[in-house]
Amino acid sequence: MARSLTLKNLPDDLYGRLKQSAQRHRRSLNNEAIVCLEVALPPQPITAAERLEQIRALRHSMPTEAAFTPEEIDAFKHQGRP
Repeated sequence: MARSLTLKNLPDDLYGRLKQSAQRHRRSLNNEAIVCLEVALPPQPITAAERLEQIRALRHSMPTEAAFTPEEIDAFKHQGRP
């Protein structure tokens, strides 16, 4: 769920730099602030076990009728190749 954040007491210089950066990247001030925060605060790395659990959960969420056989997958890999 998206959240809102209000920044108070933002220094004029910082606001100006954010505004210039937003214009340079053709973004709104809000979107530029989000991008800056995402760069400054990258997500925490997850363990291999956590990643595997995510993959298994995704696999179980997919409909079984969409599953391909190993032969079909191999054919897809070679499709369009000489």
